[in-house]
Amino acid sequence: MKKFMNANIYGDPDSHEFLVENGQFTTIGNDLGDADDIIDLQGRLVLPPYVDPHLHLDYIFSGLGEGNANVSGTLFEGIQRWSDNKKSLTEEMVRERAIKGIQKEVSKGVQFIRTHVDITDPNLTGMKALVTLREELKDLVTLQLVAFPQEGFFRYEGAERLMEEALEMGADVVGGIPHFEISYEHGVESLRRIVDMAIKHNVMIDIHCDENDDPNSRFLEVLNALVMEKDYGKYTTASHTCSFGSVDNSYANKMLGLFKESQINFISCPTENAHLQGRGDSYPKRRGLTRVKELLNNGNNVAFAQDSIADYWYPLGNGNMMNILDNGIHLAHYTHIDEINKALDLITYYGANIMRVNDAYGIEAGKPANFIVLDAQDPYEAIRERAEVLMSVRNGGYLFKREPRKNEVEVDFLKQL
Repeated sequence: MKKFMNANIYGDPDSHEFLVENGQFTTIGNDLGDADDIIDLQGRLVLPPYVDPHLHLDYIFSGLGEGNANVSGTLFEGIQRWSDNKKSLTEEMVRERAIKGIQKEVSKGVQFIRTHVDITDPNLTGMKALVTLREELKDLVTLQLVAFPQEGFFRYEGAERLMEEALEMGADVVGGIPHFEISYEHGVESLRRIVDMAIKHNVMIDIHCDENDDPNSRFLEVLNALVMEKDYGKYTTASHTCSFGSVDNSYANKMLGLFKESQINFISCPTENAHLQGRGDSYPKRRGLTRVKELLNNGNNVAFAQDSIADYWYPLGNGNMMNILDNGIHLAHYTHIDEINKALDLITYYGANIMRVNDAYGIEAGKPANFIVLDAQDPYEAIRERAEVLMSVRNGGYLFKREPRKNEVEVDFLKQL
């Protein structure tokens, strides 16, 4: 049995110790007695692992190398460059890229990842590689796979059949990209079929929705209506929804009432959409963010995500969710002290809610002992300092431990006083 003491447990300020045995939290409280192994956390912040609920593991590092740059920096050039280059993709290439991406994220405290996998490929190369990898790495990371038609449900011939095959192979979620279809009517019909397919296979829904600056893009409204009709909102996520940040307040307020009723979830990708959106604007220049603050105040579940790492859409990224959070709260003006103190939810609990992994998530007796320790005393310090993850524990075992960094300038300065 291990006892972790002198902990500042996120969301439980009255408890400062917890016991771990046989891979589970057994007790959370104070003065819990002796144990075989006692770990003094010295007042540091303990929270459940980071969650990245929107990533593209099959694309990772595809944008590296000479001639691979997305010159316009737009979503649509990224899709075209990927379409041109994926024809030579192999399962081994996907596997190698995905492992590198997972290593990046796990080394920064992520233990739960939802990855979109392109199924507009007659060989389903990416899905085959990631279904295998999901099983191989389950002790290190929880992977959810989205069957995602990157080149369009109708626009790519045979995508509907390939999506069915991917779901039969074991995909966990069905995806879509209605704003990339060749007409509004095609986009609407794609959503109808995708929702029906999800219900048929009893899987979740996660749609790339209105990832543009067009205030008249209305696929979020359509998706919300369809899942409201089926009472499927809590199993559905609208990712990106950038255009919802551009609509007028009258329309937004109407939709917020419907979102509250449907319980639909949202994912915002702050760094990537700040990079992609607003490319056609002069000034004022839109930054690609949905109405994060308003959706949270509305009672909807909203999470932040990385989206891409050095691929055709985004040249940066390293899987550091604290960096994503820092950018997101600035762009969303989610920076009142009360908001900062609960902002870690955006990269922990809210993502877990979207992935519906709550049985394996959270610092509670009887749940798997999955947690991270930050080099900070409280949430405010952790966010302000972009605190490093010092320890990541999964099922009671260490994924890694590292010593806190010393500020040599501060040490030398103090010596002179």
